[in-house]
Amino acid sequence: MPTSAATRVSDRIKHDHRELEEYYSNIKKAQRDDEKVQWQNQFVWELARHSIAEEMVVYPAFEKHIPDGARMAEKDRAEHQQVKEKLYEFQSLSPSAPTFDQTIDSLWRTLAQHIKEEELDDLPALEKALDDDASGTLARSFDRTKMFVPTRSHPAAPDRPPYETAAGLLATPMDKLRDMFRTFPEGK
Repeated sequence: MPTSAATRVSDRIKHDHRELEEYYSNIKKAQRDDEKVQWQNQFVWELARHSIAEEMVVYPAFEKHIPDGARMAEKDRAEHQQVKEKLYEFQSLSPSAPTFDQTIDSLWRTLAQHIKEEELDDLPALEKALDDDASGTLARSFDRTKMFVPTRSHPAAPDRPPYETAAGLLATPMDKLRDMFRTFPEGK
């Protein structure tokens, strides 16, 4: 989804959430292991980038613009840590592994709850605190950040700037190199 002057940061985040829902559904519907691997790679790639961009761009905005934003950001960082740990386990599983379905389902339950809370509480509070220009600027920053962050889960890495930025810059080249040898769904 390209950004425009009218695109708000919550629109960008919700767009990512809908994509993640689609990728999860495609993993579950896939009949062949190679298909599952492609959607697994797509899901991991998007969720890793989305999570780090939220931690680097959106959560600091919570802290800066929302009266109870520091508490909100800490809660979301803790939820992200749970998601990253489950994603780390899932990203290396083969679809033939006995725990494949159980692991993605557990990951999805945790992520879906986080998405629900974020869309019902956190994002409306942020949008209420921002004017259109500030929200649009944040949306563009969110999108740009996703271009430069790791594409795999690294749960032991720091989860807040500036340390997350430095750790991400170290991990990103290796992740992107390895991505060249992974398969992804056509057109994604």
